Amino acid sequence: MASDLGLSGRQPKAVQSALAVLECVAVSGAGITAKEVAAALGMPPATAYRLLNLLVGEEYLVRMPDLRGFALGRKVAGLAAAIAPVRVPTAARAAVAGLRSSVRAGVHLVVYTATSLRCADVDPDLPLASVAMVERHLHATAAGRLLLAAQVEWRELLPPSRLLGLTAATVTRADLLDRCLADVRASGWAGQVGELHDGVACLAAPVRSAGGELVAGVVVTSSRGQLPREHLDAALGCAASLAPLLA
Repeated sequence: MASDLGLSGRQPKAVQSALAVLECVAVSGAGITAKEVAAALGMPPATAYRLLNLLVGEEYLVRMPDLRGFALGRKVAGLAAAIAPVRVPTAARAAVAGLRSSVRAGVHLVVYTATSLRCADVDPDLPLASVAMVERHLHATAAGRLLLAAQVEWRELLPPSRLLGLTAATVTRADLLDRCLADVRASGWAGQVGELHDGVACLAAPVRSAGGELVAGVVVTSSRGQLPREHLDAALGCAASLAPLLA
């Protein structure tokens, strides 16, 4: 089994130990010290320190302000958000349904964490071709570009090595994506044509909190290869109505 996974020797044991340390911090709560982790797991203190520092470096743990103890980091929160059920208020679903009845295109609602997006309400009549691809390939979707444009440094969320060419039109160069994201920030919305699926266009209007935080997006998709200006205006209006319901 180990050889099938590219692991050998002590590597599987090291992975198990790192996961045990992470679980120990989660169960014990914020502020547990390296000495306490070592004692709880029956682990040599040097090993506990090394694994804790590794997990801090990978952002699964963070150091407490006093630098003595540890707490769960942002990547753990991202994992939890990825598996938690998405709850959308009935009034928000009604607003999205209202937009669906007024445009001849697919209308979908996505919700954001600081590092990911989830498709929360997919149009039942004109569904997305692949929810998983929309959630994974942030560079090739309008919804994903809203999230990337909100980052201080998008490369920390999406390394340039992951800018995969999904179609001939997909932006795969970091400098070109920089320009796309600058346009998103300037215009206040995102769009793309044929970058995730050939011939499919989409636009995304952001839903923001009172403080300007990106919390959701109204996404309009069409297999006709283009979306008229009135669809954008309708999506922006819907997003504005959703702000007090979702923020």
